[in-house]
Amino acid sequence: MTLIKSISGIRGTIGGKPGEGLSPVDVVRFTSAFGTWVKNNSDNPNPTIVVGRDARISGEMVKNLVVGSLQGLGFDVVNIGLATTPTTELAVVEEKADGGIILTASHNPRQWNALKLLNNKGEFLTAEDGARVLAIAEAEDFQYAEVGDLGKVENKDTYDTFHVEHVLGLEMVDVAAIKKAGFTVAIDCVNSVGGVVLPQLLKALGVKEVIELYTEPNGEFPHNPEPLPEHLTEISSLIKERKADVGFVVDPDVDRLAIINEDGSMFGEEYTLVAVADYILSHQKGNTVSNLSSTRALSDVTCNHGGSYACSAVGEVNVVAKMKDTKAIIGGEGNGGVIYPASHYGRDALVGIGLFLSHLAKSGLKCSELRAKYPEYSISKNKIQLTPEIDVDKILSDIKEKYSQEKINDIDGIKIDFPDKWVQLRKSNTEPIIRIYAEGKSNADANDLAQQLIGDIKSMM
Repeated sequence: MTLIKSISGIRGTIGGKPGEGLSPVDVVRFTSAFGTWVKNNSDNPNPTIVVGRDARISGEMVKNLVVGSLQGLGFDVVNIGLATTPTTELAVVEEKADGGIILTASHNPRQWNALKLLNNKGEFLTAEDGARVLAIAEAEDFQYAEVGDLGKVENKDTYDTFHVEHVLGLEMVDVAAIKKAGFTVAIDCVNSVGGVVLPQLLKALGVKEVIELYTEPNGEFPHNPEPLPEHLTEISSLIKERKADVGFVVDPDVDRLAIINEDGSMFGEEYTLVAVADYILSHQKGNTVSNLSSTRALSDVTCNHGGSYACSAVGEVNVVAKMKDTKAIIGGEGNGGVIYPASHYGRDALVGIGLFLSHLAKSGLKCSELRAKYPEYSISKNKIQLTPEIDVDKILSDIKEKYSQEKINDIDGIKIDFPDKWVQLRKSNTEPIIRIYAEGKSNADANDLAQQLIGDIKSMM
């Protein structure tokens, strides 16, 4: 059993004893802590929380606990049911709610679930606010409402349609161009909420044919739900067999977007943001942001368009903060996360699809030809499992000392910049691992650098 308490939310495996996994007791405790934090930061005498969830098997159970706990605190709850993470973010703003909770463990396997916490802007909590929620939970410093003050629940199933119409209404989404292109699009929604909303979005965008793979929202993930190339062989073959123009793959909560070319090759999750940014920047000059673990290609494309690129620490909240500081017009993360401020400050695969299809349609190119336009880099993503006795901080300090002659960035773990490549080591906020990301001009360069650092770490462990 695993329970990970962090500023980005509460994530754990279902079952086990309280405090060891995401048990019902833990769900109630952390929901109550979040609700107490919301009350402490709101002047609204009748506060409201929006709750949405992905299609995990445990979702209904966890939702009932969350909604009941919020009612017990005196909150009115808008339950939007099966909904993507970005849909829930938009719903918080539309409902003028005081906060939101998304029940999803993102790309983690079926035994996991999590509470992702949103403020009244529909954005993830800052580190400071997240720490306050954790402190309230630790102290169990919450008080429930008297019987006459219990909250009410309103069920709304209209937000998928709202989200689709929102995407269609974005100025840079060209529905006419997409319809004219007559695209055939294949999708893999890993049997979660993407299966509900992606077919609806693509048909509304004017896509000629949608080939659906794993669109039944039953929570039975047919393969590892993280949209990495090694997990996407089935849709890759389907695209070639059915002669689709492009394929889209999303994770269970639909905030990450992977793209597959018409020949079944990977567009590259890192290049989802690069392509969308190229499209936006070709129409509007501006700045971009991604995190330290993302490809240099975004910086290259931004500079080619006369803009400025900035990097942030890993984590959506950090990217958003840097985007606001630099007034970036597009940004996100190299895991397929597109953040488009003209829509909202959250990773959104639906927005990414609308913008990418507009770009592809207007380019007149095949998907693989569009990919070939961008600077070629290769990232090797690796991880080392941690055990409790490992002193991660000391390992990172020793690595920093060993490579002190290189350019070092330590705002988020350790990033070592070499003239033609880079490597970053950081402890995950959501899993008991060290992530080792390396980028070079080829797979061999990136893998060699990653293995070099993995060897260093193992010798230090």
